[in-house]
Amino acid sequence: MAERIGIIGGGIVGVALARLLAQRGAAVTVLEKEARLAEHQTGRNSGVVHAGLYYAPGSLKATLCAAGRVSIREFCEEKGLPYREVGKLVVAVDETELPALAEIERRSVTNGVPDLVRIDDAARLREIEPHVAGVAAVHSPHTAAVDYATITEAMAQDVRAAGGEIRLGHEVTGIRIENGSVRLITPVSDHVFDRVIACAGLQSDVVARLVGADPSPKILPFRGEYWELAPERADLVNGMIYPVPDPRFPFLGVHFTRGVYDNVHVGPNAVPALAREGYTWLQISPKDTWESLRWPGAASLAKQHWRMGVDEISSSLVKPLWFRKARRFVPELRMRDLTRKTAAGVRAQAWGRKGELLDDFAVDQVGPVTVLRNAPSPAATSSIAIAEYLVEHYLSAPVG
Repeated sequence: MAERIGIIGGGIVGVALARLLAQRGAAVTVLEKEARLAEHQTGRNSGVVHAGLYYAPGSLKATLCAAGRVSIREFCEEKGLPYREVGKLVVAVDETELPALAEIERRSVTNGVPDLVRIDDAARLREIEPHVAGVAAVHSPHTAAVDYATITEAMAQDVRAAGGEIRLGHEVTGIRIENGSVRLITPVSDHVFDRVIACAGLQSDVVARLVGADPSPKILPFRGEYWELAPERADLVNGMIYPVPDPRFPFLGVHFTRGVYDNVHVGPNAVPALAREGYTWLQISPKDTWESLRWPGAASLAKQHWRMGVDEISSSLVKPLWFRKARRFVPELRMRDLTRKTAAGVRAQAWGRKGELLDDFAVDQVGPVTVLRNAPSPAATSSIAIAEYLVEHYLSAPVG
């Protein structure tokens, strides 16, 4: 009899895992609380297939991003889905950013980023991005753009073709371990499995509490907002222009990204969301906000990063401040070129009791239940590799 496996969450990681397991003969059921797949992080990100420039060598992020990038490209080729290698330029605007740029270069080389090039000539920078300003950069020509929601739907077709089930509108509200099996309770129906894997993104700590896992790490939602570049000014950007990131934060800073459908957006920022799924300032959950404020690490996090918070919130609310950040990299940018804010995304950022922001992927195991606790960017890029990692390290051994 095939092993019965339940997967909580219908984002790209959960569906990639379901696809792998179903194709290996397991009886797989995905339970997703929304009415469609890829509703949250998967369908609301920048659509970038990361090449692995930023991640600490040897980390899960570095290892799984490298493998995942290849797998996503191959999947898109197999299914005839759009995959555009538009390239990424990480730009040091002035000499003060050169040491951090050198660290990005070092990590990129160690992580095996393909065909990475260091550029120290401003004229050469402008051959790649004619409108960019900077003194040096690293260029990743194989960084690509895709549509992750479409990829998720294509993976879901494979799940169903292999005999798996995907049940939408099934929010898991209870988890019970009974005689070695796992009962998942939803308002619609109950389901019994031999094993369960939770890939619940913004709700991962909520699901972890249902099974009795450690409350830490907790999810702190950060909203990332995007401005759309006017179509007639899209020629200001050939591919992707990124700043040198601040190593103190897990965010990359406002950047320019040409998407898979040729639109160019500017962003995202990183502002604390007032709800786990708070995509605007008007979406407020007193419960979510109160839980964040009373978390033991809240005071430490606020003390350490309040300046960044004030800066990010200010530029979110005041367009000229946002424009000033973006114009550092493209001086020809005009305020009116930023036409409108497009749909925002919320990043499920895990943080610990001491206020530390977790930087790597994290997994917990509670008996027959596996919980993916932290899977922010580059989780979409890494999704197929994350699925393989979970199967190899958490699902291959008998439950003990």
